[in-house]
Amino acid sequence: MQSIDGDTLDLPRKPLDRMLDPVVRFMHIEASSGIVLLLVTAAALVLANSAASEAFLHFWHTPLVLQIGSLRFAGSLEYLINDGLMAAFFFVVGMEVKREFAVGELTTIRRAALPIAAAIGGMLVPAAIYLSMQWGKPGSPGWGIPMATDIAFVVGCMAILGRRVPHGLRVMLLTLAIADDIGAILVIALGYSRGINWGWLGLAAGFMALVIVLLRAGMRSLIAFGMFGLMVWFAVLQSGVHATIAGVIMGLLTPARPRLDTSVLSRVMDRAQTTAAGEQELSTAHLAQRIHRFRELSREAMSPLDYLVHALHPWVSFGIMPLFALANAGVPFHFSDARSSISIAVVLALVIGKPVGVVLTSLLVVRLRIAQLPAGVSWARLAGGGLLCGIGFTMALFIDGLALKGDSLDMAKIGVLAGSAISAILGMLLLVFLPAPTLGRC
Repeated sequence: MQSIDGDTLDLPRKPLDRMLDPVVRFMHIEASSGIVLLLVTAAALVLANSAASEAFLHFWHTPLVLQIGSLRFAGSLEYLINDGLMAAFFFVVGMEVKREFAVGELTTIRRAALPIAAAIGGMLVPAAIYLSMQWGKPGSPGWGIPMATDIAFVVGCMAILGRRVPHGLRVMLLTLAIADDIGAILVIALGYSRGINWGWLGLAAGFMALVIVLLRAGMRSLIAFGMFGLMVWFAVLQSGVHATIAGVIMGLLTPARPRLDTSVLSRVMDRAQTTAAGEQELSTAHLAQRIHRFRELSREAMSPLDYLVHALHPWVSFGIMPLFALANAGVPFHFSDARSSISIAVVLALVIGKPVGVVLTSLLVVRLRIAQLPAGVSWARLAGGGLLCGIGFTMALFIDGLALKGDSLDMAKIGVLAGSAISAILGMLLLVFLPAPTLGRC
């Protein structure tokens, strides 16, 4: 079908479109990325504990070398995923953070106070529990592991619970997860960067400054922005600061507001329809020029940030994150590892530390009248949300790989997987058995 019906424009349908439609719809359901991540994690665990375990684990250590002149990138496949592809994940995280500060729930102190306080408590209490159990032991560098919340799994759990999660709690948990990401980024930058090369770091800062100047001067080319992003990433990689921080910085630099408002876009669409109606009178070159200009103007009605988040989300959620899980979640399971002090410390930090930290700091800011609970959210329901925040998965496994090595790494991974699973189950059960939320404040 090729028609304009009201505000809807349909392109001619092809057999391939009909085949891909269910896939596209699945990828736009909020819970889908969490489901895919769960399935991939289960596959990684099965493979890591099967007869193919040695080949599966060895595959991720396949060496890769890329050299252009004197510039050389060498590492394993796992290194490429964790330090290279995950920069795209952190780029999207950086953009989500900026959007919340620009137009979202973090625009005012009053709106941001509760989720930010809850996020701080939800990071400090788990870290304190972990450190109290690992102080002076080989596992002590892993204090950052239980601090982060996995937003994909939390969204998946809330989608499954449906109306059992009131809108106010849903918004708070999503905002908390964004604030939590900011904390995790700082933890990675300050706690797990070693041997800083100030020359390369200065070069990275120079590239960033150049991007800021060019953006102020009116640079709108996404290709140019991407090229500068690669240069920043490489310089940060060489500096000793973890390379994914480059993704966060570029995300924060991405313009969050469009150059044109919707009224201008409406006029552009009217002009485009007029051009299409009179296309017989235009030369091919003139028509192509008009169409190209209309496309440019249409894109300027959406901010680069929104455009990139929309474009990159499927690749990150259904490509990079599952690949990361496949490379990092596969750990041979030994009962002795599950009973280790590191595993137990991670489990207790996630299952107990997260909800306790979230509820106590929320209680503090509410009692001080700095913030108030969202409509329809009781303290018991907030405790259920706090338990869901104990799902640490992606960021926890990422920090795990930075903090620990060898057997300690495997023990912590088991703790992350067990703690995240227990947190998800307990949080969902609590929210299911609580009375259905009402429209008023609890």
